[in-house]
Amino acid sequence: MAREPPSVLIVEDEPDLADLYATWLAESCTVQTAYDGETALNSIDDGLDIVLLDRRMPGLSGDTILTTIRDRNLDCRIAMVTAVEPDFDIVEMGFDDYLVKPVSKDELCSIVDQLHLRSSYDDQLQEFFALASKKALLDAEKTEVERKSSREYDRLQDRLAVLRVQVDDTMQELLDQDGYRRLCQDLTRDTLLEETY
Repeated sequence: MAREPPSVLIVEDEPDLADLYATWLAESCTVQTAYDGETALNSIDDGLDIVLLDRRMPGLSGDTILTTIRDRNLDCRIAMVTAVEPDFDIVEMGFDDYLVKPVSKDELCSIVDQLHLRSSYDDQLQEFFALASKKALLDAEKTEVERKSSREYDRLQDRLAVLRVQVDDTMQELLDQDGYRRLCQDLTRDTLLEETY
């Protein structure tokens, strides 16, 4: 059975950039845009599947919006799409993935597809993927010395190790990018076949 297209809110204070992202996603998603934090908070409700959130905005920051969404216990996936380079403070933040600008159409569409797929997982697996994404980001952005001297990074690794033991072996394979890509391709192919018949 084909999945419903996700409902995506793009929160970006540069209207041209927000509109570009919206154009990129329009074919596969239901898209809304918010050019400031206040508008974003008024647009966020239970019907929203994915939020693409800039961290640095005038007025309400993306970090504040992220905290508010999580405090409201809304069941949506959140990706930070921002020029802010990641630091160890991301470990405690409640987002699911993180893209550093500039981003390409392929990157943006891919992250939305991944987040939409993740939304069907249970809470434990969602936490596992969110933490794994943060670890991969910090591994790419921080030196080994920086990582070894960070208590937050140690806690991240410990929690990830516990979750890895709890998560089913089949789901662990999804973390492998090639396996994950193949799964997405299989889902897309199955959807196309269903629509054909």
